[in-house]
Amino acid sequence: MIDKLEMFIALAREKHFGRAAEDCRVTQPTLSSAIKQLEDQFGVMLVRRGSRYQGLTPEGQRVLEWARRIVADVRSMQEDLRTARYGLSGHLRIAAIPTALSAVAELTAPFAEAHPGITFTVLSRNSVEILSLLENLEIDVGITYLDNEPLGRVTTVPLYEERYAFVTQADGPHAGKSSITWKEVAGAPLCLLTPDMQNRRIINQKMGEAGASADPTLESNSVITLFAHVRTGRWSSVMPWRLVDAFGRLDNLTAIPIVEPEAAESIGLVAAYREPHTPVLAALLAEARKVSQLLPREKRPSA
Repeated sequence: MIDKLEMFIALAREKHFGRAAEDCRVTQPTLSSAIKQLEDQFGVMLVRRGSRYQGLTPEGQRVLEWARRIVADVRSMQEDLRTARYGLSGHLRIAAIPTALSAVAELTAPFAEAHPGITFTVLSRNSVEILSLLENLEIDVGITYLDNEPLGRVTTVPLYEERYAFVTQADGPHAGKSSITWKEVAGAPLCLLTPDMQNRRIINQKMGEAGASADPTLESNSVITLFAHVRTGRWSSVMPWRLVDAFGRLDNLTAIPIVEPEAAESIGLVAAYREPHTPVLAALLAEARKVSQLLPREKRPSA
């Protein structure tokens, strides 16, 4: 039953019988047979069929919600039993928004020190993808914005506040400024994250509040790409202070605090709302609470 439910979850996630079968490491006939057996056992149609996958029926949507709970609970039970026998060990899957990737190590490093039996996978994803991955049991936790857009039913642990700097040439038009407005930022040749990133939507919102609009001449979903283009001297960008610090020496660049309005967005850890959490996840949440108390707010240089 658990194997069949996991195949059903994979089909709902992939929306394609072949890809779902490949993800579950079974043949497509095996997966199709498993779904048919679930339908026979429950006495309802779960999947709309035609020449290809056409979505879930209303009953299938309800079964999907239960399937996610049941599979998650079984995984939690298995991990609990393994922990009781071997101690805290296992693998943690973390997805973080691009602007928070530099902060992940501040959580994983002390956790790995305390629990050497834990291994990690860290992915870069946008905030919408993180919530989808959590819902589909594909990650254990995410690091994302907490207050700007709806999160749904999740457990949250605030980690730090994201504040913003205008990163530009040290000898450029804004050289020597102790602060800059969003309206002034909007007038510069900009490279910014793509619109599917919540960071970009926040920037759009702040510029709109200042009576301006963000019209970048280059967009990317990679902060490394943005920083590399700022270094060419042709572009400027808006970046969180924590990210600026992570890049180290700015050489011929400068970072200027952005004001009017000053923005501060809460970044934190999110996990599926479930009690009890697995032992590994419970330990990670506890570590996150400790790290949150130690992390300083993103610093701003003095005027």
